[in-house]
Amino acid sequence: MNGIIGVIGAGQMGAGIAQVSAQAGYRVLLSDVSVDAAARGRDGVAKALGRLVEKEKLSAADRDAAIALIDPVGSLEAMAEAAIVIEAATEREDIKRAIFADVGKVLGPQAILASNTSSIPITRLAQGSPDPQRFVGVHFFNPVPVMGLVELIRGLATSDATVAAVEAFARALGKAVVHANDAPGFIVNRILLPMINEACFALGEGVANVRDIDTAVKLGLNHPMGPLTLADFIGLDTCLEIARVLHQGTGDPKFRPAPLLVKYVEAGWLGRKTKRGFYDYSGPEPVPTR
Repeated sequence: MNGIIGVIGAGQMGAGIAQVSAQAGYRVLLSDVSVDAAARGRDGVAKALGRLVEKEKLSAADRDAAIALIDPVGSLEAMAEAAIVIEAATEREDIKRAIFADVGKVLGPQAILASNTSSIPITRLAQGSPDPQRFVGVHFFNPVPVMGLVELIRGLATSDATVAAVEAFARALGKAVVHANDAPGFIVNRILLPMINEACFALGEGVANVRDIDTAVKLGLNHPMGPLTLADFIGLDTCLEIARVLHQGTGDPKFRPAPLLVKYVEAGWLGRKTKRGFYDYSGPEPVPTR
């Protein structure tokens, strides 16, 4: 495998994948809707690495070397050079399929196409790829530079060679790899989202307020943060999309999205990225919105 990785989507997840790949010595082609958007993703990586330098966790030379390896591109045609192309767009199947169709026109004959989907079945997504044998799920966790796990999900047609190549890549980034069967939500979100969704039900039904639900789970279960804080961090729209995938994919009513979660998303209260979710982030400290 050559040392070139393509990342489609320069948002929080895509930029994080670009950062850890560049720090591991890979050249990264970072794409978004425009070259300016891709450049903003690289600028975000530069700021994140700069903070590590300030904390003396990274040398300035290593920072500069990593930034130099990230090339913002505005066209998917550049992905023809990449050995692995990772799609890290929003968690909507129609958007992902459109990306696969476009990049499939330029993908190299041996190149691997991977999706960073957090819940959508890989076998189904593979139908939109140029070669399902060279299509795989590679689920990084947010924030990518901090979280040490990658879920590797093979579709029905994914080849052993594809799985081996992507696992080797993930391990080269310093990530632990777990293998998940191609079921909605895979491992982590299959377990996590029902907990977040149930916290939304509990809040909506008046079991407790935001602060007490989060404190109870954080201290009673020894979690690093409460489920409603975590939902705001992930993005309530993303949580809702995953809950819907679980519900539709399994047909099990236990995965039905909580009405309050739906209402918040409809209101545009998506969490930290909109400065309002279960908490209001407009002031110096987060304050519960109810």
